[in-house]
Amino acid sequence: MTKEYANQSVLCETDWVSDNLNNKDIKILEVDYDVENAYKEGHLTNAHMVWWRRDINDPATRDIINKKQFEDLMSRLGVNKNDELILYGDFNNWFAAFAFWVFKYFGHEKIKIMNGGRKKWEAEGRPYTKEEPAIHSSKYVASAPDEGIRAYLDDVKRSLKKQEVGLVDVRSNKEFKGEITAPPEYPMEHAQRGGHIPGARNIPWAQALNEDGTFKTADELEKLYAENDISPDKHIICYCRIGERSSHTWFVLKYLLGYPSVKNYDGSWTEWGNMIGNPIEK
Repeated sequence: MTKEYANQSVLCETDWVSDNLNNKDIKILEVDYDVENAYKEGHLTNAHMVWWRRDINDPATRDIINKKQFEDLMSRLGVNKNDELILYGDFNNWFAAFAFWVFKYFGHEKIKIMNGGRKKWEAEGRPYTKEEPAIHSSKYVASAPDEGIRAYLDDVKRSLKKQEVGLVDVRSNKEFKGEITAPPEYPMEHAQRGGHIPGARNIPWAQALNEDGTFKTADELEKLYAENDISPDKHIICYCRIGERSSHTWFVLKYLLGYPSVKNYDGSWTEWGNMIGNPIEK
């Protein structure tokens, strides 16, 4: 019998979403890297736009938004603390997963990711609209940040060579080996050095997905990470280049597999690879 995900409630399927587009009890948010060629070209009925670069990152500090900025975003979107949110987006839900992580960081409880994102919705020939829904602003009050799901530079430095810590580098194999410092489609996001954090295991994020962008079964995922010595008895830290791909793997490990201690290092390689004195391996 196929094993169930540890937290089935964090996923919903495209057919369920299609049946609930006009459900007043949920709010649908599309989270995109490229809003011009995604949301603005067509989106799910009643879906609101969240622009990854503008809405959940602070460009002045190279950081995620702070608590006040998060409250302003949620209030502008008309979200209330107890609302159930459905997140989906472009790039295989990378940025939807990043938003999921940020929203959990600030304490929003009810969130689901639409399995397969835009990729699966489009493959199934489901309709889009260009009509943007009306927004009735709210007064959102966030919780204090949950630092238990976020890793910082010093956390990673302290973890080096500790047997109880598992570092997961979710980038491509060429990035991991230092042959390239960023994927070709992101030429402006290079680090000064190529390679990986010493001791990290390379498990590219895409290995957790099926061809249609949906997540593999719990059995398949469990086997994938176990074979790479990433087990639930360890403190797991995920990283990539800027934290979006690693949030996807963080979601898999924390929610789909139920690992008790998983953090996303959003500073990732653009921080580690540019810091003077940080050790690297190739």
